[in-house]
Amino acid sequence: QVQLAESGGGSVQAGGSLRLSCLRSGRTYSSGCLGWFRQTPWKERDGIAAIDTDGNTNVADSVKGRFTISQDKAKSTLYLQMNNLTSADAATYVCAETKGHPYGCDAGSWNYGFHFRGKGTLVTVSS
Repeated sequence: QVQLAESGGGSVQAGGSLRLSCLRSGRTYSSGCLGWFRQTPWKERDGIAAIDTDGNTNVADSVKGRFTISQDKAKSTLYLQMNNLTSADAATYVCAETKGHPYGCDAGSWNYGFHFRGKGTLVTVSS
């Protein structure tokens, strides 16, 4: 199947930046959606960003202009660049993938489901 492993989380001051990485391994599908959602104790899943097989990207309105999703296919790695972080961004960030587009492929798709996910990486933001 597919394995996803996140890294890059940590503690940052408000206004700071982090870049999360997600290393993908396993079977490759001709069509799919990769992306990120975040989890907090008060919200099980908040879709953040998505990228499809053609490289089309989408980010949630809550992070638009601050977060960027990208991928390096040669390295099988997905990235989430996060700038100007606020306390509202503190969460566990999870990398996820679907085979095909059963839920579409945009930031909100992760709120409906996924086929594969990583264990997550924790981001804390101090003011």
